[in-house]
Amino acid sequence: MEGVQSYEQQRGKPIPSKNHGIVQTNLAIELGKDKAHRVISELSLELGGRPLTPDLSVYVRQPMDVLHDEVQLKEPPLTAVEILSPTQGSLPVMEKVQCYLRNGVKSCWVVNPPQRALTIYTPDGTFKTFVEGQVKDPATGLTADLNSVFS
Repeated sequence: MEGVQSYEQQRGKPIPSKNHGIVQTNLAIELGKDKAHRVISELSLELGGRPLTPDLSVYVRQPMDVLHDEVQLKEPPLTAVEILSPTQGSLPVMEKVQCYLRNGVKSCWVVNPPQRALTIYTPDGTFKTFVEGQVKDPATGLTADLNSVFS
């Protein structure tokens, strides 16, 4: 099947797994409880001249404009979330984290489903890993209950 591209080639992303999808949905529900913010799944961004598609992007809530849609945003989200997939290495994820943080993203969450862990990175170079309880982002104030995220 010459010319047929794989999922990774078409999207520039590793194939998501069942657990990846469960965690992504659960985390979107958790973050969506904060009505001051809007959680957007699989949004195409261009940051620093690089195309990126975080698993979740969190913005300050604005009314939805149904007459004017956007395919790719250049405005950085407050928070970008990357959820590790079984076929994904850590180096490409950390390169994306650095790109997000260099280009105006206030925090980047990296979620590791097998370890039931969530690490929050901030532009000042600090990071903190959570493995239980309530997570609170020091840069944005966003919160999530890890028991709900990994249920």
